Amino acid sequence: AAVREEVENGADGVVVMHGTDTMQYSASALSFILDTPVPVVFTGSQRSADRPSSDNVMNAVCSVEAAKADAAEVMVCMHASESDDRCALHRGTRVRKNHTSRRDAFETVGAEPLGYVDYDAASEDADAEARGVAFTKPHAERGAVDLDSSPDLDADVELVKFTPGMDDAFFDLCEGKSGVVIEGTGLGHVHTQFIDRIEELVADGTTVVMTSQCLEGRVCDRVYDTGRDLLDAGVVEGEDMLPGTAKVKLMWALANTESVAETMRTPLAGELTDRSVPWE
Repeated sequence: AAVREEVENGADGVVVMHGTDTMQYSASALSFILDTPVPVVFTGSQRSADRPSSDNVMNAVCSVEAAKADAAEVMVCMHASESDDRCALHRGTRVRKNHTSRRDAFETVGAEPLGYVDYDAASEDADAEARGVAFTKPHAERGAVDLDSSPDLDADVELVKFTPGMDDAFFDLCEGKSGVVIEGTGLGHVHTQFIDRIEELVADGTTVVMTSQCLEGRVCDRVYDTGRDLLDAGVVEGEDMLPGTAKVKLMWALANTESVAETMRTPLAGELTDRSVPWE
Protein backbone atom coordinates (compact mmCIF):
# COMPACT_ATOMS: atom_id res chain seq x y z
CA ALA A 1 0.00 0.00 0.00
CA ALA A 2 2.83 2.40 0.85
CA VAL A 3 4.59 1.81 -2.47
CA ARG A 4 1.36 2.25 -4.44
CA GLU A 5 0.65 5.49 -2.59
CA GLU A 6 4.07 6.89 -3.52
CA VAL A 7 3.50 6.09 -7.19
CA GLU A 8 -0.01 7.59 -7.07
CA ASN A 9 1.51 10.74 -5.63
CA GLY A 10 3.75 11.10 -8.66
CA ALA A 11 7.00 9.38 -7.66
CA ASP A 12 9.23 8.63 -10.65
CA GLY A 13 10.50 5.55 -8.81
CA VAL A 14 10.48 4.01 -5.34
CA VAL A 15 13.38 2.72 -3.22
CA VAL A 16 12.47 0.27 -0.45
CA MET A 17 15.00 -0.16 2.35
CA HIS A 18 14.72 -3.71 3.65
CA GLY A 19 16.52 -6.25 5.79
CA THR A 20 18.48 -8.63 3.61
CA ASP A 21 17.40 -11.92 5.24
CA THR A 22 13.85 -11.78 3.88
CA MET A 23 14.24 -9.27 1.06
CA GLN A 24 13.86 -11.91 -1.67
CA TYR A 25 10.44 -12.88 -0.30
CA SER A 26 9.19 -9.29 -0.12
CA ALA A 27 10.50 -8.45 -3.58
CA SER A 28 8.82 -11.55 -5.01
CA ALA A 29 5.53 -10.79 -3.29
CA LEU A 30 5.45 -7.19 -4.51
CA SER A 31 6.25 -8.38 -8.04
CA PHE A 32 2.92 -10.24 -8.10
CA ILE A 33 0.94 -7.73 -6.07
CA LEU A 34 1.85 -4.58 -7.98
CA ASP A 35 1.56 -3.61 -11.64
CA THR A 36 3.95 -0.69 -11.65
CA PRO A 37 4.66 1.91 -14.35
CA VAL A 38 7.87 3.00 -12.56
CA PRO A 39 10.86 1.18 -11.06
CA VAL A 40 10.56 -0.22 -7.53
CA VAL A 41 13.97 -1.03 -6.09
CA PHE A 42 14.67 -3.00 -2.93
CA THR A 43 18.02 -2.58 -1.22
CA GLY A 44 19.72 -3.04 2.13
CA SER A 45 23.15 -3.70 3.55
CA GLN A 46 25.04 -6.82 4.48
CA ARG A 47 27.29 -4.92 6.86
CA SER A 48 26.31 -2.27 9.36
CA ALA A 49 27.09 1.41 8.93
CA ASP A 50 29.67 1.41 11.75
CA ARG A 51 31.97 -0.93 9.82
CA PRO A 52 34.54 0.39 7.31
CA SER A 53 33.41 -2.30 4.86
CA SER A 54 29.73 -1.32 5.04
CA ASP A 55 27.89 -1.52 1.74
CA ASN A 56 24.97 0.67 2.78
CA VAL A 57 25.93 3.94 1.05
CA MET A 58 26.86 2.40 -2.28
CA ASN A 59 23.73 0.24 -2.39
CA ALA A 60 21.53 3.22 -1.56
CA VAL A 61 23.15 5.52 -4.15
CA CYS A 62 22.92 2.91 -6.89
CA SER A 63 19.30 2.12 -5.97
CA VAL A 64 18.29 5.76 -6.35
CA GLU A 65 19.78 5.84 -9.83
CA ALA A 66 18.04 2.58 -10.73
CA ALA A 67 14.76 4.09 -9.54
CA LYS A 68 15.25 6.92 -12.06
CA ALA A 69 15.88 4.51 -14.94
CA ASP A 70 13.48 2.98 -17.45
CA ALA A 71 12.98 -0.57 -16.11
CA ALA A 72 9.50 -0.52 -14.58
CA GLU A 73 9.96 -3.69 -12.56
CA VAL A 74 10.44 -4.74 -8.96
CA MET A 75 14.19 -5.17 -8.55
CA VAL A 76 16.81 -5.84 -5.89
CA CYS A 77 19.92 -3.67 -6.05
CA MET A 78 22.97 -4.96 -4.18
CA HIS A 79 26.74 -5.25 -4.67
CA ALA A 80 27.67 -7.17 -7.83
CA SER A 81 31.05 -8.16 -6.37
CA GLU A 82 33.08 -7.69 -3.19
CA SER A 83 34.57 -4.56 -4.75
CA ASP A 84 32.95 -1.11 -4.54
CA ASP A 85 32.60 -0.79 -8.28
CA ARG A 86 29.03 -1.61 -9.31
CA CYS A 87 25.70 -2.97 -8.10
CA ALA A 88 23.65 -5.61 -9.86
CA LEU A 89 19.95 -5.18 -10.58
CA HIS A 90 18.17 -8.47 -9.95
CA ARG A 91 14.56 -9.20 -10.95
CA GLY A 92 12.55 -9.56 -7.75
CA THR A 93 11.26 -13.04 -8.59
CA ARG A 94 14.63 -14.52 -9.61
CA VAL A 95 16.90 -13.30 -6.82
CA ARG A 96 18.24 -15.26 -3.88
CA LYS A 97 20.54 -14.46 -0.96
CA ASN A 98 23.30 -17.03 -1.42
CA HIS A 99 25.76 -16.06 1.31
CA THR A 100 25.39 -15.12 4.96
CA SER A 101 27.74 -12.13 4.99
CA ARG A 102 29.37 -11.33 1.64
CA ARG A 103 28.47 -7.97 0.20
CA ASP A 104 27.64 -9.66 -3.12
CA ALA A 105 25.43 -12.26 -1.45
CA PHE A 106 22.47 -11.65 -3.76
CA GLU A 107 22.45 -13.41 -7.11
CA THR A 108 20.03 -13.93 -9.97
CA VAL A 109 19.35 -17.67 -10.20
CA GLY A 110 18.88 -19.34 -13.57
CA ALA A 111 19.51 -16.14 -15.53
CA GLU A 112 21.66 -13.02 -15.63
CA PRO A 113 20.86 -9.79 -13.74
CA LEU A 114 18.69 -7.28 -15.58
CA GLY A 115 21.56 -4.81 -15.50
CA TYR A 116 24.14 -2.97 -13.44
CA VAL A 117 24.77 0.43 -11.88
CA ASP A 118 28.29 1.86 -12.03
CA TYR A 119 29.00 3.41 -8.63
CA ASP A 120 31.45 6.09 -9.78
CA ALA A 121 28.98 7.38 -12.36
CA ALA A 122 26.10 7.14 -9.88
CA SER A 123 28.06 9.19 -7.33
CA GLU A 124 28.38 12.26 -9.57
CA ASP A 125 26.44 15.44 -8.78
CA ALA A 126 22.73 14.68 -8.60
CA ASP A 127 20.42 15.43 -11.51
CA ALA A 128 17.12 14.16 -12.80
CA GLU A 129 18.62 11.61 -15.18
CA ALA A 130 19.71 8.11 -14.21
CA ARG A 131 23.50 7.88 -14.13
CA GLY A 132 25.61 4.80 -14.61
CA VAL A 133 22.64 2.45 -15.18
CA ALA A 134 22.93 -0.09 -18.00
CA PHE A 135 20.40 -2.83 -18.70
CA THR A 136 21.61 -5.95 -20.47
CA LYS A 137 18.43 -8.04 -20.43
CA PRO A 138 14.86 -7.41 -21.66
CA HIS A 139 12.70 -5.63 -19.10
CA ALA A 140 9.37 -3.87 -18.73
CA GLU A 141 9.58 -0.28 -19.93
CA ARG A 142 8.66 2.71 -17.82
CA GLY A 143 5.01 3.61 -18.34
CA ALA A 144 4.19 0.36 -20.16
CA VAL A 145 1.40 -0.53 -17.71
CA ASP A 146 -1.07 1.41 -15.62
CA LEU A 147 -0.68 1.35 -11.87
CA ASP A 148 -2.74 -1.42 -10.31
CA SER A 149 -2.48 -3.79 -7.37
CA SER A 150 -3.95 -7.02 -6.08
CA PRO A 151 -2.73 -6.93 -2.50
CA ASP A 152 -4.54 -9.91 -0.98
CA LEU A 153 -2.43 -12.89 0.10
CA ASP A 154 -3.52 -16.23 1.52
CA ALA A 155 -1.04 -16.79 4.34
CA ASP A 156 -2.14 -20.40 4.89
CA VAL A 157 0.67 -21.79 2.73
CA GLU A 158 3.61 -23.89 3.88
CA LEU A 159 7.04 -24.44 2.31
CA VAL A 160 8.25 -27.99 3.03
CA LYS A 161 11.75 -29.28 2.37
CA PHE A 162 11.91 -33.01 1.67
CA THR A 163 14.88 -34.83 3.21
CA PRO A 164 15.67 -38.56 3.21
CA GLY A 165 14.36 -40.23 6.34
CA MET A 166 11.83 -37.55 7.23
CA ASP A 167 8.71 -38.76 9.06
CA ASP A 168 5.54 -38.68 6.97
CA ALA A 169 3.79 -37.41 10.10
CA PHE A 170 5.17 -34.04 9.03
CA PHE A 171 2.40 -33.97 6.46
CA ASP A 172 -0.10 -33.97 9.32
CA LEU A 173 0.88 -30.33 9.79
CA CYS A 174 -0.12 -29.63 6.19
CA GLU A 175 -3.65 -30.97 6.53
CA GLY A 176 -6.23 -28.26 5.95
CA LYS A 177 -3.72 -25.83 4.47
CA SER A 178 -4.68 -23.81 1.42
CA GLY A 179 -1.40 -24.63 -0.26
CA VAL A 180 1.89 -26.45 0.17
CA VAL A 181 5.12 -25.90 -1.77
CA ILE A 182 7.52 -28.84 -1.62
CA GLU A 183 11.26 -28.55 -2.21
CA GLY A 184 11.87 -31.93 -3.76
CA THR A 185 15.14 -33.49 -4.84
CA GLY A 186 16.49 -33.32 -8.38
CA LEU A 187 13.75 -33.04 -10.97
CA GLY A 188 11.14 -32.71 -8.23
CA HIS A 189 10.90 -35.91 -6.26
CA VAL A 190 10.03 -37.16 -2.77
CA HIS A 191 10.09 -40.66 -1.32
CA THR A 192 7.35 -42.82 -2.78
CA GLN A 193 5.91 -43.37 0.72
CA PHE A 194 4.74 -39.76 0.74
CA ILE A 195 2.79 -39.87 -2.50
CA ASP A 196 -0.40 -41.19 -0.90
CA ARG A 197 -0.22 -38.43 1.73
CA ILE A 198 0.18 -35.81 -0.96
CA GLU A 199 -2.75 -37.25 -2.91
CA GLU A 200 -4.87 -36.99 0.23
CA LEU A 201 -3.93 -33.33 0.64
CA VAL A 202 -4.89 -32.56 -2.95
CA ALA A 203 -8.17 -34.47 -2.58
CA ASP A 204 -8.98 -32.34 0.46
CA GLY A 205 -8.51 -29.13 -1.50
CA THR A 206 -4.86 -28.26 -0.84
CA THR A 207 -2.86 -27.02 -3.83
CA VAL A 208 0.52 -28.79 -3.83
CA VAL A 209 3.33 -27.29 -5.92
CA MET A 210 6.62 -29.10 -6.55
CA THR A 211 9.91 -27.20 -6.77
CA SER A 212 13.51 -28.38 -6.57
CA GLN A 213 16.28 -27.99 -4.01
CA CYS A 214 18.71 -27.59 -6.92
CA LEU A 215 19.64 -23.96 -7.54
CA GLU A 216 19.61 -24.33 -11.33
CA GLY A 217 17.31 -26.14 -13.75
CA ARG A 218 13.62 -26.93 -13.72
CA VAL A 219 11.23 -29.49 -12.32
CA CYS A 220 10.14 -32.26 -14.67
CA ASP A 221 8.03 -35.00 -13.10
CA ARG A 222 7.51 -36.90 -16.35
CA VAL A 223 10.95 -38.51 -16.49
CA TYR A 224 10.75 -41.10 -13.72
CA ASP A 225 7.94 -43.23 -12.30
CA THR A 226 7.99 -41.32 -9.01
CA GLY A 227 7.42 -38.05 -10.79
CA ARG A 228 4.62 -39.42 -12.91
CA ASP A 229 2.97 -40.79 -9.77
CA LEU A 230 3.23 -37.33 -8.21
CA LEU A 231 1.51 -35.80 -11.24
CA ASP A 232 -1.22 -38.43 -10.99
CA ALA A 233 -1.60 -37.43 -7.33
CA GLY A 234 -2.37 -33.88 -8.43
CA VAL A 235 0.95 -32.13 -7.87
CA VAL A 236 1.51 -28.92 -9.86
CA GLU A 237 4.99 -28.60 -11.38
CA GLY A 238 6.70 -25.38 -10.33
CA GLU A 239 8.89 -25.33 -13.46
CA ASP A 240 12.08 -23.41 -12.52
CA MET A 241 10.58 -21.16 -9.87
CA LEU A 242 12.67 -20.63 -6.78
CA PRO A 243 10.95 -22.29 -3.80
CA GLY A 244 10.56 -19.00 -1.92
CA THR A 245 9.11 -17.33 -5.00
CA ALA A 246 6.75 -20.27 -5.49
CA LYS A 247 5.47 -19.85 -1.94
CA VAL A 248 4.60 -16.15 -2.30
CA LYS A 249 3.16 -16.68 -5.79
CA LEU A 250 0.93 -19.44 -4.43
CA MET A 251 -0.17 -17.15 -1.58
CA TRP A 252 -1.07 -14.52 -4.18
CA ALA A 253 -2.71 -16.95 -6.63
CA LEU A 254 -4.94 -18.50 -3.96
CA ALA A 255 -6.21 -15.06 -2.93
CA ASN A 256 -6.65 -13.52 -6.37
CA THR A 257 -7.34 -16.17 -9.02
CA GLU A 258 -9.81 -18.96 -9.66
CA SER A 259 -7.52 -21.28 -11.63
CA VAL A 260 -4.65 -21.56 -9.18
CA ALA A 261 -2.84 -24.44 -10.89
CA GLU A 262 -2.92 -22.69 -14.26
CA THR A 263 -1.72 -19.45 -12.68
CA MET A 264 1.23 -21.25 -11.08
CA ARG A 265 2.25 -22.55 -14.51
CA THR A 266 1.90 -19.15 -16.19
CA PRO A 267 4.77 -16.60 -16.13
CA LEU A 268 3.56 -13.34 -14.61
CA ALA A 269 6.60 -11.43 -13.36
CA GLY A 270 9.64 -13.15 -14.78
CA GLU A 271 9.49 -15.93 -12.20
CA LEU A 272 9.48 -18.61 -14.91
CA THR A 273 12.00 -18.76 -17.72
CA ASP A 274 11.21 -20.11 -21.18
CA ARG A 275 13.62 -23.00 -20.89
CA SER A 276 16.53 -24.38 -18.89
CA VAL A 277 19.62 -25.36 -20.87
CA PRO A 278 21.88 -27.80 -18.97
CA TRP A 279 25.12 -26.67 -20.57
CA GLU A 280 24.67 -22.93 -19.97
